Amino acid sequence: MTPRNRGLLIAALIFLADQAVKAIVLGPMGLQVEGDSLYVMPIFSFTLVHNIGVSLGLFNATSDAMRWGLVAVTGGIAVFVARWLWRETNRLDALALGMILGGALGNITDRVRFGHVTDYADLHFGTFRPFLVFNVADAAITVGVLILLGRALFTKEGAAQKSVEKKDA
Repeated sequence: MTPRNRGLLIAALIFLADQAVKAIVLGPMGLQVEGDSLYVMPIFSFTLVHNIGVSLGLFNATSDAMRWGLVAVTGGIAVFVARWLWRETNRLDALALGMILGGALGNITDRVRFGHVTDYADLHFGTFRPFLVFNVADAAITVGVLILLGRALFTKEGAAQKSVEKKDA
């Protein structure tokens, strides 16, 4: 299987997992009203949050125009990531891009359907919450970006490849 196809498969799996968990949270778990919470263990609860912004509560879409603007911007980013994935030959980078793409598509779908992104994963240590409430899509995007950053910062593959290309020219 090519790196591209693996990345696309990962994107599809992330998207499906994200939408399935959100459906379970909103359906059988019975979380309907923002702030509803279901205790799971001392460090984790399912807590329903309607996120009208992007990461860290930035750029809240308080109107329909802003909502659709966020859909357009995040859709543009998803197209960029998909085009990058389409050309990517490195397996790890394709995996990371697939995670980012799948997560982006999951959150875009929520924003189109509901006007907000459904978040529910509430990791906490007593009253200390190191993260905002998040979802599968958010986690996939974060891990995908960290993989790309790690490869860019801590591998010499990119520099070695550029050196070979210069010698061939």
